[in-house]
Amino acid sequence: MIKTRGKNFKETTKSLFLKYAIIPNLLLIILFSIFTILLLNIKTIYDTKKSASNIEKKVENVYENYKKEMERMLELPELYKTIETTSLNHLIYEEFYNFNNQIDVKSVFHLIDKRNVFLVSTAHSNGELNQKIIEDIIPFIERNPNDIYLNVERTEHTNGQVTVLNLATAVQVDEEIVGYIVYQLFEDDFQELIFDEKSDIVVITDYFDYIVATTSSITSGLMNKFHPKKISKSQIELKDNKYYFKELRTSDNRFAIYTMNNVKNDKFIYFLFFLFIIIVGVVTYILLNNMAEKMSTKNGESIEKLMNAVSKLEKGNMEAHVNIDSGDEFEVLANEFNNMLDNLNILMQRNAELANIRQQKEIKLLESQFNPHFLFNVLETLKYTMLIDIDKAQEIIFSLGRVLRYSLDDSLQEVLFQKDLNYIIDYLKLHTHRFGDRLQYKIDVDKEVIKASVPKLLLQPIIENAIKYGYEKQTHLSIRIDGRLIEDKIIFKVIDNGKGISKDKLKGIKETIYSGKRVTGGIGIGLYNTHRRVVLQYGDRYGLTINSTVDSGTEVMIELPYKKGD
Repeated sequence: MIKTRGKNFKETTKSLFLKYAIIPNLLLIILFSIFTILLLNIKTIYDTKKSASNIEKKVENVYENYKKEMERMLELPELYKTIETTSLNHLIYEEFYNFNNQIDVKSVFHLIDKRNVFLVSTAHSNGELNQKIIEDIIPFIERNPNDIYLNVERTEHTNGQVTVLNLATAVQVDEEIVGYIVYQLFEDDFQELIFDEKSDIVVITDYFDYIVATTSSITSGLMNKFHPKKISKSQIELKDNKYYFKELRTSDNRFAIYTMNNVKNDKFIYFLFFLFIIIVGVVTYILLNNMAEKMSTKNGESIEKLMNAVSKLEKGNMEAHVNIDSGDEFEVLANEFNNMLDNLNILMQRNAELANIRQQKEIKLLESQFNPHFLFNVLETLKYTMLIDIDKAQEIIFSLGRVLRYSLDDSLQEVLFQKDLNYIIDYLKLHTHRFGDRLQYKIDVDKEVIKASVPKLLLQPIIENAIKYGYEKQTHLSIRIDGRLIEDKIIFKVIDNGKGISKDKLKGIKETIYSGKRVTGGIGIGLYNTHRRVVLQYGDRYGLTINSTVDSGTEVMIELPYKKGD
């Protein structure tokens, strides 16, 4: 009787049931938690992007309105009359206030002539501020009279109002500057523009990152610039806090809008969520534990018979069959045990037979073939060639050296076909030195086959046979070597146009090849060795087939599984 270690069958069944029931539930809870957290984060990111898009539209709308208003002002005859005569300035005031009352972001307006005299100004007179406009804004307009000047500059006016953005352009007559119009946009209006969005922090900057408006002072850096520390593509860090952020720029790239939401969500929501998950987990475990207890008590009887049978098998009794008529899965298990025992007996017999084959010794023996007649013929050819063409003789020596070195190296049973292909080419070249134009060959191999792992010198015996018997009744011989990858198999073909093989002789060769009996000599030994080698390495599904017609030639095909080489 086999002694069990640790838990008995009932306890094991209960543990397994709990294990495989709780794990899926635990995974579902984890996935649900991850989904919920991701959903909250996605909503935060969506709100951030949506706010950025809304503000971008508002800022672009403000800029476009001021741009159109500048163009409209530059077309008013009263504007040029005011610059020329310093009269009609009340009409300019009227035009400005009509526009200013309609727009979301209001401004201070200045009309300045060429002598830097403020002809129209909606701000209280302030020599210092006026001088700042003359020194900072007008020089730039004079350098770029056809552009709209834009810069961020926080300016406090005498009435307590603050402007943050300057827009200005030149007034020209016949391409000559006669005056300047300047708009200074109020900070409070920009703040109202961005405070109603679903974002913790909103920042508007110009092209150079100078802050136009912001909902938080922590965004202001050196020289009132916004330079956040980027953690990733969608997160930044401000004052040791992480934020999701979205950056959008207006179509003309003059303004950038940044919206940010704090990564930390409401802790109370997370607390309630995880409390709910814990309660559900505890209730589920109690229910599953009760179910496991009931199930584990039902399956204790039949296991004893199985344990006794296994104990007999352990002692070497190969006839330890077991009989269970319970009508459930244990009966099926007993039948499977009996089948396993029968198969085990068959397998042991088969292994005993296979042990006598000595596969590895046979494969090594098959790889060691090399035809001494070939070497003799090459040396004879080399002897005469050295007297006629020393360069050609040198080429023969190099090719022969590579062939000998490769064929005698038995360190590997399988090689990259590229190496075998190089050997084949050298081997055929040596024969062409001997036969000259009387031997023609063509090689056509798929790229995938070239990179495949194959038995070393697989095709050499077949090519040798083709040359050996191909010249028996003719003076010219053509050989074609194909290699194709078809689905998961490599198919090699060696085709010659030699004399072919008669039906009776071909039948005898096939019987030799497929007999499975060890062959030491005679017709077809090379083909037998090649076929047997493939069968031993890859199984009966693969091997060699031969077809031949008298006076038409012979085709030898080899099938083997595709293995990508290193």
